[in-house]
Amino acid sequence: MWSHFHHGADIGVRGIGKTLEQAFEEAAVALTAVIAEPSEIRCLETCEVRCEAPDRELLLADWLNALIYEMATRHMLFCRFKVEFQGSQLLGSACGEVVDIARHRPAIEVKGATYTELAVHEDRPGEWRAQCVVDV
Repeated sequence: MWSHFHHGADIGVRGIGKTLEQAFEEAAVALTAVIAEPSEIRCLETCEVRCEAPDRELLLADWLNALIYEMATRHMLFCRFKVEFQGSQLLGSACGEVVDIARHRPAIEVKGATYTELAVHEDRPGEWRAQCVVDV
C-alpha cells in the first residue's frame, strides 16, 4: 500500500508494508505515481540499484534518489520494485519501460527525495512505514 501526503508545493510519498522491504518497495511505487499511473507501466526492463547509508532514513532517501536518477538517465518509468537489505546496504531492482509520452502522460518531474518528513518506522508489529517529501 502506498499514498501521497500534502506538503506545500512538494509531494510526500509514503510506503506501508508488512516488512521494511515492502515499505521501501511501496514508497518507490508512490514515487512513480507522482509522475504517472503505475498500472499503465509495463515491466519490460529491469535495472539494479545499490545504496548504502548509516541508517534506514538516509537509506530511503538514497533509494528514492537512485530511482529518480535511473528514471532520468534511462528515460524510463518503473512499476515494480524489489528490495533486500544486507546490513547497511540496500540491494534493489526496478522494472519498467521507456517513457511513452502519449500513453504514460507524465504529469511532473520529480527532482529529488528530501529529508523533509523523512521517517522509517514500524508503527506496530507487522506494519512498517517509509516516507519523505519529494521535490517537484
